Amino acid sequence: MSRLPGLLSKLPPSVAHFVEGVLQRVPALRHQLDRQYDALVTDLDAALHPYRGRLPAYTRLPAQGRDRADILAEMATLQQEEQTRWRAGYVSGAVYHGDSEHIDFLNRVYALNSQSNPLHFDLWPSTVKYEAEIVAMTAHLLGAANTPDAIVGTVTSGGTESILLAMRSYRDRGRRERGITRARIVAPTTAHAAFDKAAQSFDMELVRVAVDADYRADVEDMAAAIDRNTVALVGSAPSFPHGVVDPIPALAELAQTKGIGLHVDACLGGFVLPFARELGYDAPDFDFRLPGVTSMSADTHKYGYAAKGTSVVLYRGEALRRNQYYAVANWPGGLYFSPTLAGSRPGALSAACWAAMVSMGESGYRAAAASILATAQYIRRTIERMPDLVVLGDPLFVIAFTSRTLDIYRVLDAMTARGWSLNGLHRPAAIHLCVTLRHTEPGVAQRFLDDLAEAVATVKVQPAAKGGMAPVYGMAATLPMHGLVEELLKRIVDALYRVEQPQ
Repeated sequence: MSRLPGLLSKLPPSVAHFVEGVLQRVPALRHQLDRQYDALVTDLDAALHPYRGRLPAYTRLPAQGRDRADILAEMATLQQEEQTRWRAGYVSGAVYHGDSEHIDFLNRVYALNSQSNPLHFDLWPSTVKYEAEIVAMTAHLLGAANTPDAIVGTVTSGGTESILLAMRSYRDRGRRERGITRARIVAPTTAHAAFDKAAQSFDMELVRVAVDADYRADVEDMAAAIDRNTVALVGSAPSFPHGVVDPIPALAELAQTKGIGLHVDACLGGFVLPFARELGYDAPDFDFRLPGVTSMSADTHKYGYAAKGTSVVLYRGEALRRNQYYAVANWPGGLYFSPTLAGSRPGALSAACWAAMVSMGESGYRAAAASILATAQYIRRTIERMPDLVVLGDPLFVIAFTSRTLDIYRVLDAMTARGWSLNGLHRPAAIHLCVTLRHTEPGVAQRFLDDLAEAVATVKVQPAAKGGMAPVYGMAATLPMHGLVEELLKRIVDALYRVEQPQ
C-alpha cells in the first residue's frame, strides 16, 4: 500500500482513476485503506472535539428545558475560550475586523432586526431598502459609475452562493440563447472550489486550466479551452491560494471577442483592491470598468466587515441577473419567487451588513486597506529574506510561501503548535496567511514572523515529527487522482457531526 501513490503517479490520469476505483473494491486493500483513514481521523479527533467530557452532550431533547441563564453562561465560557486566538491575531482570514466596538454595534443591529425575513418583503420593507442599497454601494465601488451599463445584483449568504448563482445564470442564458445543453466553464486551477460546487450542482462542465509561473491565469491556454458550449470564463481578484490577481483585462478582452461571460471572483479583494492603486500599490484593473467583465462576486462578510453570512453577486444588466431568480407560478401554495437559492433568509444579517458599510464609509475602508496592505508587504518582504522560504507569485495581502529545503506542512504543524491557524495549500505544497485588521494591531505581525522563524528552525532539527495535518496534505500531494483523499475528507466531515460523547 505504501507504494500505491508512486505507482499511480506513473499512469495517465484517466487510467489512474480507473485503477484507483478497482483497488478500492478489493476487500483486503479496502480494509487496509479503512485502517489508514481511521488512524488519520483519530489523530485529528482531539482538535475536532475539544469539549468531549467537559460539557453535557445531547442526542435527544432534554426531558425538561434547561435554565436560560445556565445556557448563556455556558455559551459565554465557550466564547471566551474561542475568541482568544482570533482576537490576538493568530488566525489567517476568518475574522476580518474583530474590534470589540464594531462587533457590539453589529450585534445591536442584529438584535433589532432578528425577526426580519426578506421573503416577506411586505412585513419588512426595511430589509428591501438595506439589500438594494448594499448592492448599489458595492456596485459603485466596483466601477458601476464608470460604465454606461446598469450594474445590478443581489445579496447572498456568502461567496459560494454568489458564485453558484452566477454560474447558473450563465448556464440558463446559454440554454435559452444558444441552445447549449451542457454548459462549460473555463477557469484557472487557482479559482475557488465553489466553481467545482457550481459545476456539480448545475450539471455544468468545469475545465481547469493550469496557471503560469506567477500563479496567474494563462490567457492563451484558457482561450484554447473555449469551445462552442463555453458560457463563461473565470478570473480571480485575487485568488484564494496565492493572493495574486489574474490578468483580468486580457480575460475581459478574450471574453468579449468570443461573446461569452467573464465572472471576476473578487470575494477577497472587492473591498481592498479599489483602494490599492490610490494608495500607491500596483493593482491592475479588475472590475466593471472593463467592458468584458459581465459578473462579479464580492464578500461583504470579509473585508466589507459585515457579520458572517453575506456576500454580493453583481451583473452587467438586468437580463443576465434574471437567470438566477426562482419563480413558480403554478404551486397551490400561491405565487412563489425568490432571488437566491434560499427562500427564507435572515434579514438581520442584511441589516448588519448595511450598517457596517454605512458606518465604515469610503474613508474607513480606505484606512483599513492602507493598514492591511502595509502590514502584508512587511510580512512578505521579511519572509523573502528567510533563506528556507519562498514567497509565491506577487501577492498584495494574501501571502503564500513554500520551502525548497523543508516539508512545508511540518512548518504548518509547528506554527499550529505555537497557536497559529494558517491555511495549508497544495499543488504546490505551501502555506498562506490572509492578512486582516487583526494582524495590523501592534506587535502581531512581528510575533508571526518570529514564530515562523522558530517553526522553521524546529523543523530543520526535527523534520519527521508525527501527527498533525502533514500526513493528510502529504497524502493529497502524492496521489495523482483524488478519490482516496476525497474519501478521507468526507470521513472528517462525518466526524464533525458525531456528538461528543464522554470517553
